[in-house]
Amino acid sequence: MRREAALKILREHKKDLEGRYGITKLGMFGSVARDEAVDSSDVDVVVEMAPDMLARASLKDELETLLNTKVDIVRYWRRMNQYLKRRIDNEALYV
Repeated sequence: MRREAALKILREHKKDLEGRYGITKLGMFGSVARDEAVDSSDVDVVVEMAPDMLARASLKDELETLLNTKVDIVRYWRRMNQYLKRRIDNEALYV
């Protein structure tokens, strides 16, 4: 998936996703965000939301349908893995 196509879909559905899942920040990072994705790449999505595993699983399913590809979701929070946090801080694109 191309970066601009993924960002467009996230922008179009942002308000609805925020309302239903309590998301306060939505973006992506990784190969799609860097526009280096290949056909087998997934979309790495970063969210700020309450720590609700069921909501995150539902969000993952919905995003996979919207983006028509595999999605990994990372919840951004202050006590997360510092390596991953730095990576997100450096390359995330928020909508």
